[in-house]
Amino acid sequence: PVASVSGLSGFDGASIVDQLMQLETVGQTRLQTRVKTEESAVKALQALNSRLAGLATKAGDTGKGETWSTLAATSSLPGVSATATASTAATSFSVTVDRLALSHQLAFTTPVALTDAVTSGSTIVRLDKLDGTAQDLTTDGTLAGLVTALNDPANATGVRASAVRVADGSYRLLVESTSTGQASDFALTNLDGSPLLGGAAPRAGQDAQVTIGGIQATSATNTFSELLPGVSVTLAASVAPGSTAEIAVARSSTTLMASVKSLVDDVNTLLKDLDTATASGATGPKGVLAGDSTIRSLRTALGQALYPGDGSSMAGLGLQVDRYGKLVLDETALAKAYEADPARVAAAFGPTADGFAARVQQVAKTASEPFSGALGGVIQSRNDGIKRLNDSVAQWDLRLELRRTTLTRQFTALETALNQMNSQSSWLSGQIDSLPTY
Repeated sequence: PVASVSGLSGFDGASIVDQLMQLETVGQTRLQTRVKTEESAVKALQALNSRLAGLATKAGDTGKGETWSTLAATSSLPGVSATATASTAATSFSVTVDRLALSHQLAFTTPVALTDAVTSGSTIVRLDKLDGTAQDLTTDGTLAGLVTALNDPANATGVRASAVRVADGSYRLLVESTSTGQASDFALTNLDGSPLLGGAAPRAGQDAQVTIGGIQATSATNTFSELLPGVSVTLAASVAPGSTAEIAVARSSTTLMASVKSLVDDVNTLLKDLDTATASGATGPKGVLAGDSTIRSLRTALGQALYPGDGSSMAGLGLQVDRYGKLVLDETALAKAYEADPARVAAAFGPTADGFAARVQQVAKTASEPFSGALGGVIQSRNDGIKRLNDSVAQWDLRLELRRTTLTRQFTALETALNQMNSQSSWLSGQIDSLPTY
């Protein structure tokens, strides 16, 4: 019989080394996965920190005293509006509009073309103002040049000029003071004082005037600032002289309600985000910050900010918590409580150190302070952990490189030995084949 040796060729040592290295990298892969998880947690913490800083600011604004000074002025006449400041006392009064403020106006008589010369003696015109000052303006002498010089902001004339088209190629000059009131009167002449364009028909500037209880008040504009302490009144151009407006300054909770509601909504949104971030995963997706005791403590502190330090409840003021831990604001109850006792509601919600806004601000500020905040400490701790993990990953790179070198050397030696055995097998087979047969 003929003996043969086969099956010792085709050994793929490189492929075997690659497969073994996949097993060797399992430990490093776990570390890299942990790094990604920690980086996601840090990102979530930074987002929460930013949200908390914003909440602290909003709570601080809500707690300011001016938020709770909610007197507002209303008018019975559409053409008359009123505003009230925090120092205003509740009051009501009637305002009769005697006249509106007017600007001084000059409508020049002679119509000319835009390119016609309109000055005499020189191209300079003189603008005389009621305060005794005079301004000489250099023009090119034409109507268009005069309008340009009067309207040039660099000249600061205090008037505005227009070329009014009265027929094809024919224009009349209209000049008006930019301010209103008696003090806005002016004159516009040639440099020598002679009339421009045949002279002008004037409309004198006029102060606005109103009457309150037989007392007349005037203003250079249509706004009467501090007409009464803390109350300003503005007349629209459409209001008819002789009309009367009833002005009422009364307490209004509209702005206050919006401010409190906005704060409550922000707290609820943050509570929901905290619950999502710390979810255990038992009934849904696991939160990226599950198990973080600092975040759980923050969630508890924020929820407890509802309750005053004396152990009382705010339910009677329209604010309470439902069975899901969400704040619920009854705006109707809050408005009713505020109308009945504004000072009590203001103390419970706002400016006092133990007000709801102040408690929320304290919790949010304590957590989000740049250097001493609780979240800042957690973020720093996790970042330190990420650095250590990355160092370990780098060490694994060195370890795996050495391991690959060792395995490559071993399998190269094995493959060399197998190749030698294969050569010997081939030689032996040839010797056997050369033996004589009988």
